[in-house]
Amino acid sequence: MDLSFFQSQTAQQLRAEGRAEGQAESRAKDLLLLLGHRGVEVSEQDRERIVGCGDPDVLGLWFRKALTATSTAEIFASAGESGAAER
Repeated sequence: MDLSFFQSQTAQQLRAEGRAEGQAESRAKDLLLLLGHRGVEVSEQDRERIVGCGDPDVLGLWFRKALTATSTAEIFASAGESGAAER
């Protein structure tokens, strides 16, 4: 049986993408859990924005902001952040 595909660059890239997606999903859940625990109201639109963000780095930034933020507007506010960073 030829297993070379599993060692190919394509297979490695697919595994990396899967790990990034899993990490983003986990960070989104953690962020929503933190916000709920802190009593910060999260609108359906903000919840969709968090869950829909596939960038673990952006979610990590939002999580750090959520440690002290009193609203989701504070979490999403950033001088250099653009919507493209969330894809």
